[in-house]
Amino acid sequence: MKAIIPVAGAGMRLRPLTYTQPKPLIPVAGKPIISFIVDQLIELGVNDFVFIIGYLGEKIREYIERVYPQLNTKFVNQEERMGSAHAIWLARDHYVDADEIIIFFGDAIIDADLSEFVRSKVSCIGVKTVEDPRQFGVVEQDLEGNIRGLIEKPTIPKSNLAMVGCYKIREVQQFIEACAHNLEHKIRSIGEYPLTDALARMLEWGTELRTIRVDNWFDCGRREVLLQTNAIFLDRPGFATDDPPPYDNSIIIHPVHIGPECVISNSIVGPHVTVGANSKLENAIVSDSIIGDYARIYDIVLRKSVVGNDASIGGMRHSLNIGDNTEIDFGG
Repeated sequence: MKAIIPVAGAGMRLRPLTYTQPKPLIPVAGKPIISFIVDQLIELGVNDFVFIIGYLGEKIREYIERVYPQLNTKFVNQEERMGSAHAIWLARDHYVDADEIIIFFGDAIIDADLSEFVRSKVSCIGVKTVEDPRQFGVVEQDLEGNIRGLIEKPTIPKSNLAMVGCYKIREVQQFIEACAHNLEHKIRSIGEYPLTDALARMLEWGTELRTIRVDNWFDCGRREVLLQTNAIFLDRPGFATDDPPPYDNSIIIHPVHIGPECVISNSIVGPHVTVGANSKLENAIVSDSIIGDYARIYDIVLRKSVVGNDASIGGMRHSLNIGDNTEIDFGG
């Protein structure tokens, strides 16, 4: 089995954070999003990975090669973003000989026992019921649970069963042909070639597909979801810093994750705060937030905030040097 991880997106909804940091490397509970995915697949026995990179892709490559040197990894660059099926098709030479492939989108966290994917005798799609399925690929099923249709971001959904970005494909050659068919005939949805349409083509050709429901799915493309996911995982064993070192005249309200070499003084940190390595907090109150590496936070109260690497946020004197698409809420 080979794992295909598309990570070429630009993370538009998380700008300005993603101007310099690819979304898969944004930390949640002290761990980059992509590490949740890779670690899950390693536990399933997967050692061969193909990453489709694009925007800031060299940062992802450097991280994977540094943190996971034991893996057999290949990197394919998607220069023009034309959709997920196009991205995966570009990497076909690296998995054409695989008995089966497992596909995980690299910007979401799947909270489920994925061993069911490995055991499945047929190709399968991870799904979860959502309130508004119009922003997702949607699975339409009959009363017996058989898949009758796969639609990408329908205007009027006939189902609220969304695809969550994890798939297992056993008919690898047919999958490559389905992607190629849609590309050759310019069969697009919303101007792109999504994976949903390639799977729909396989269904049309008679391939058996089944759904596997996941417990939780965190699409970390929005700040609110990112912070909610950070809080959920900090509440779980193994993510929070259990015994942080003493900090100067400061109070730590658990759960928090505090990276190494941080300096914290005259501050209150927590609950549900992730602080990256080598950051400095002075005279600050921070809760429900994610602070990147080498950040400086001083003379300020922050809540429900995401602060990038090397950022500096001072007191309420309103002397600002802020880039495009920044959101600042002094009343929040």
